[in-house]
Amino acid sequence: MRPEDRMFHIRAVILRALSLAFLLSLRGAGAIKADHVSTYAAFVQTHRPTGEFMFEFDEDEQFYVDLDKKETVWHLEEFGRAFSFEAQGGLANIAILNNNLNTLIQCSNHTQAANDPPEVTVFPKEPVELGQPNTLICHIDRFFPPVLNVTWLCNGEPVTEGVAESLFLPRTDYSFHKFHYLTFVPSAEDVYDCRVEHWGLDQPLLKHWAQEPIQMPETTETVLCALGLVLGLVGIIVGTVLIIKSLRSGHDPRAQGPL
Repeated sequence: MRPEDRMFHIRAVILRALSLAFLLSLRGAGAIKADHVSTYAAFVQTHRPTGEFMFEFDEDEQFYVDLDKKETVWHLEEFGRAFSFEAQGGLANIAILNNNLNTLIQCSNHTQAANDPPEVTVFPKEPVELGQPNTLICHIDRFFPPVLNVTWLCNGEPVTEGVAESLFLPRTDYSFHKFHYLTFVPSAEDVYDCRVEHWGLDQPLLKHWAQEPIQMPETTETVLCALGLVLGLVGIIVGTVLIIKSLRSGHDPRAQGPL
């Protein structure tokens, strides 16, 4: 092994140990408090996605290594200008984890880990205004293992345009969470569902979202009531005046015939 490879291997082992120690410490009674936290996460498995290598800062994704394209992908361009990370480092780490995984599979009794079903919520990114572009967010939380099948539905039909998704994001309890996005234009007629399939679910989970009926503000209702009352009073007054005039014209002496 070349000295630089040996150095990376040692650094990778240390990083994994520090990450594990940090995660374990958070499971206690809040013994550690920090202003900022940088988290490193990597995993491999026998199902797609076969692995992931990423960094977070204060629970916001910094970058990940695209294992197929073998390149570093920064969440924001500003991160890429301020920092640097060679994708080969992440690929080497994934290779080590894959080797360890194969060894563990050969030595184990092949008992699968427990499947933890996800919790799903759907909400809009911005306050909803009919006819104004917005984004629906489907947050899939607290599941294990990191294997999902997610589909957006509009009025019961699958939607494939305008969709995006995040990585599998680690939690301190060793479960995962993930975001799926759908750009859309809200209307009063359309309804949306985020359909989630996971080994921990007996059947696909549908999380529904639809535009709620727009309620008038109390001030608007008050103004309308006052306006209706005024119009009603005006109608009564006008009606009364017309009746009085009609009665007077009926008793006008000039309108009577000869005796």
